[in-house]
Amino acid sequence: MPPRARWAVLAMLFVVFGVTVVVAGHRAEPVHSGVQRLGPEAGEPVAQYLRRADASLPAANSGPVWALVQLDGYLTPEPAAELVRGVRLSRVILRVPLPRVQTALITRDLPGQRPVTELTEAMRSAAQDRLAASRAAPSGRPTAVAAAEAAQLRSGCACVLALLVYGDSDALRAVAAHPGVRAVHAAYPNTPVQDLAISPLLPEQLAAAGPVPDDGPVPS
Repeated sequence: MPPRARWAVLAMLFVVFGVTVVVAGHRAEPVHSGVQRLGPEAGEPVAQYLRRADASLPAANSGPVWALVQLDGYLTPEPAAELVRGVRLSRVILRVPLPRVQTALITRDLPGQRPVTELTEAMRSAAQDRLAASRAAPSGRPTAVAAAEAAQLRSGCACVLALLVYGDSDALRAVAAHPGVRAVHAAYPNTPVQDLAISPLLPEQLAAAGPVPDDGPVPS
């Protein structure tokens, strides 16, 4: 290769490398790919997770993001809806809290227009599903648990565990400051809702995010 051509190739490679470094150096946000989990990792210490969730809240004056609102205790629809005023409610995660009994996590997507009504309807729908599960399961503990869940949900139990919402930094921080809110875990900016994996912290999980006991009697 003639010297002039060799220098031309080297100059072109230098320009390409230089542009790559500048672009990478000016990347403001982490690149998101795949599924992002909102909630603790299996076995994660609760104190560590709560710090991580708090650090996930977006900076002031940033755009809206998805966030999982997790509670100190289980709520009925009305107080749950009150907690998320100022943000858009999109999904509810329900769980019937039976002492020392593992029960199902039940998810319902919501329009977010009438939160109290939608949460109440979600509980009724969940009750029907658990009743159907109790009739389909073979007899034994799974059948008894599903029947107990259905009865509690039909009665309007305090069974709201967590809420998926969409809001900006100020709104999410206002939600996080409410008494009864244990953690607000925000997704990365521009993460679509279909890329979220939801696994909320249970009120019973105090030390680490592990299985709850399943050795208690099932209410009849």
